[in-house]
Amino acid sequence: MELIPSFRVDHKRIIPGVYVSRVDTIGSEHVTTYDVRMKLPNAEPAVHPNAMHTIEHVIATYLRNDPFWKDEVIYWGPMGCLTGCYLILKGTRSSEEVLPLVISAFEFCAGFEGAIPGADADSCGNYILQDLNMAKYEAANYVRKLKENPGLVYPAMNK
Repeated sequence: MELIPSFRVDHKRIIPGVYVSRVDTIGSEHVTTYDVRMKLPNAEPAVHPNAMHTIEHVIATYLRNDPFWKDEVIYWGPMGCLTGCYLILKGTRSSEEVLPLVISAFEFCAGFEGAIPGADADSCGNYILQDLNMAKYEAANYVRKLKENPGLVYPAMNK
């Protein structure tokens, strides 16, 4: 079988950041998938599943309530390797254009207080798999990485 595009990216060269992973055309419309890479693959510990699940809930809720972006968001969710997330938006914006949204979403998560959105038996298939404190730590750490090195926006690195 042919490898899918996300497996053709050289993960030994990826660093934490935000980049365009792929652009797909559906009819006359375009959708862009962004690699929101929080961790250095195969070198840093991955985000714990409980923390990643909380990041997913908090940021998905934030994105779908943002007055400018909510109608552009198609999908937000974790990578299976737990080193980051995928953000899929309508259109073909650059990583630089999306970076402020990513930073604001992770800042929101880092400062989040209260009940985790959708973390109950009626709303989630595994609602007890949550860790708000670790999610806040991971989100703050990622924001710090992005702000300390604004060059962490780059094109995909294919093998």
